[in-house]
Amino acid sequence: MTKSKKLQVISYLAPNWFGFYEAVLAYLGRVLAVETQLKQGECEPLLDPLLLKDQLDLAFICGLPLIRYSQIVLDQLQPVIAPVMQAPRYQNRPIYFSDAIVNANSDLASFDDLVGKTLCYNDPGSNSGYNLLRHRLFQGRHPHHFFGKVVQSGSHQNSIRWVAAGKVDCAAIDSVVLEQELRDFPELSQQLRVVEVLGPCPIPPLVAAQHLGKSLIQQIQLALLEPDAELQTAMNRVGVQRFAAVELADYEAIADIYNAAIKAGYASL
Repeated sequence: MTKSKKLQVISYLAPNWFGFYEAVLAYLGRVLAVETQLKQGECEPLLDPLLLKDQLDLAFICGLPLIRYSQIVLDQLQPVIAPVMQAPRYQNRPIYFSDAIVNANSDLASFDDLVGKTLCYNDPGSNSGYNLLRHRLFQGRHPHHFFGKVVQSGSHQNSIRWVAAGKVDCAAIDSVVLEQELRDFPELSQQLRVVEVLGPCPIPPLVAAQHLGKSLIQQIQLALLEPDAELQTAMNRVGVQRFAAVELADYEAIADIYNAAIKAGYASL
């Protein structure tokens, strides 16, 4: 990478962590003397021309599109690090869950109560919002059209608000995104209830394009494994304990979940 080139970075994850990703890149800029440019993804990763044409250097990405893309385009993306959350439920591992939420004022108390109800999901390429939920139907041998109505919200944050407002009955939300939204908007905790926890799964990583070269990718990884005080402060704000080194093989379990549900005929919710 030449000194004049900026690292082109994109986040395909929930916007309520965008400020944290800015802090991560500011740290990399400080310690590696590189310039970075971060943008929020505007479409699904597998539909993004920037990714398909190998024009991205780094990306914060969900494990499902990562593993699906890597099966199509070999050796383009390399997972570098993933966050390990502070809360005890995360077991000091780079994992996360999908929390199935309902309106706190509803009489819905379990997953079985969701039969015939209206579900919303962020997007069909989401592991937490769609893939794990579909696998739950498969595991529980529920009918293929378990939910009465299924609608796309466009984001986890939209889904949270739709459930809180009673616009829909339920949604499956990335646990890390949900926890951050409850920190940002504490009043939501009185409006929502978790009826089932799905997972755990490997948490979405930061990935690097192989065109950066082994040396720079290793420098990025080593830097994030030893954050400075400023980045550590930003980590504390979003409940991150540390970063862990990860590799593509760590995400194959997500592909297994995806393929098992598809093979069983659960192509959609």
